[in-house]
Amino acid sequence: MSVMRFCGGLIFAAVLLEGCVFGQDSASPSPSTHTSAPAESASRPADLKPIDLTPDATGAVPPEQIRELLLRAEAKDLENDKRQRDYTYIERVEQHTLDGQGGVKKIESRTLEVLEIYGEDVERLTAKDDKPLSASEAKKEDDKIQKIIDKRKNESEEDRRKRLEKEEKSREEDRKFVLEIADAFNFRLVGSEVFNGRDTWVLEGEPRPGYEPKRREAKILSKFKGRVWIDKSEAQWVKLDITAIDTIAVGFVLARIHKGTHAVIELTKVNDEVWLPKHLQLHFDARVALFKSYDADVEQVYRDYKKFRTDTKITVVGEENRE
Repeated sequence: MSVMRFCGGLIFAAVLLEGCVFGQDSASPSPSTHTSAPAESASRPADLKPIDLTPDATGAVPPEQIRELLLRAEAKDLENDKRQRDYTYIERVEQHTLDGQGGVKKIESRTLEVLEIYGEDVERLTAKDDKPLSASEAKKEDDKIQKIIDKRKNESEEDRRKRLEKEEKSREEDRKFVLEIADAFNFRLVGSEVFNGRDTWVLEGEPRPGYEPKRREAKILSKFKGRVWIDKSEAQWVKLDITAIDTIAVGFVLARIHKGTHAVIELTKVNDEVWLPKHLQLHFDARVALFKSYDADVEQVYRDYKKFRTDTKITVVGEENRE
């Protein structure tokens, strides 16, 4: 799973075990980390007047101002999610597996090319530990891509419709989940900061005492705290710093993400039109089936974003990728 699909960083817990272990495909928060807007926010024009957070007589910023800023950020991320589908990119993942004392016992890295084939994001492994794949490994990756091409090329209109509906339903479920963030946390303005040359608001969020989640999945929100940097002029979050403050149960395999698991996620503006992931740092501490422990530091870097155009041709195993 790609970082491009995480929801606001705050829901990354559900996918950490799925991909941060090198025995599986690389992943990251859903974040999805996209934060997605409610229907009323999504329909707002992108050029709304910037929000100026103004302290009241006590020096505190009124909650309604912060909430409006967060809803604007959710709307922007919905735009990013749509525009991201027009891009391919390179993803490099480096994992430092740690021993019981926190020392590094193993270092591994993987480099992937992320393509879009018939509307589907597909990862092709291109290097391990910064070394090109062997001929047999490269063929295996090519065969995987070719299999996807053949499957999608021969897909019936009905099957395609069902697949796209299922994908959209999944996105909508994520959106509904993320809508709870503004309600599930108490946010306060920490201050202003210049981040990568951009003026940002810095907000700090902690779980709201006594909050009752509207959705079962939203229960994990009470297990996190963090900070978010939001661009003042665009109401776009550009950095997230998130920490697990309690143990989190994941799925049905007796998996546990431990207190202290920590992620920092940064975005960058691409082609002056869309904000996409640039860098992720993750300290991951978990246990699966009560006996297998995973303790690692993971770094993911995203680069070489390329936008599809009508005249763009990417050859994959003798076939042309299409929008």
